[in-house]
Amino acid sequence: MPSYDFALILSRPYFEEELDGLFDRTHGRVTVSIITDPGHADRPGNASCAWQGRTLAAAIMEVLEHVEESAPGARALRVEADPLLTIRDIAERTHRSIDSVRLAITGARGPGRGGSDDRFPPAEMSTGGHRLWRWSKVADWYGLDDPVLREARPTVRAINGWLALRDVVPDIAPAAAEVTSALDAVVHVA
Repeated sequence: MPSYDFALILSRPYFEEELDGLFDRTHGRVTVSIITDPGHADRPGNASCAWQGRTLAAAIMEVLEHVEESAPGARALRVEADPLLTIRDIAERTHRSIDSVRLAITGARGPGRGGSDDRFPPAEMSTGGHRLWRWSKVADWYGLDDPVLREARPTVRAINGWLALRDVVPDIAPAAAEVTSALDAVVHVA
């Protein structure tokens, strides 16, 4: 079964007392943002993981259920399945050395097309002195066809639409299993 990296954007962070329930349900494989002060519950939260599933849709829906059931009132608002990666992560995914990736980032090594297309994609964010790059942009720059990304694009779009529908008009939103089944029927990845 493939493993999928994704994050859920939540309506609020977890409270510390909700962590045990999530840990019991997911065996510690889901990381969430937490707060100790209820006054900060109006901020969005997140849950991220690498989760195995027969499809990305099945994996997302399974984690979504665990997250929402272990923290009553926390709702998934959006899913993101295009992970941010460190230099080490990029090296592992592209089967290159860390030094090779560093040279590509600095412009000393690259695809050789000339012009601005030769530049390595800019970092999406910098945190704690470490830069993070969006995997889809890096894979595209290296000319890699990642079947997980091909599956992620339509799946994430559809699930985000379902999450919005569920939030706005919950009475007509289909059940999660119906969404997963519909996606399984139309999203084919070689």
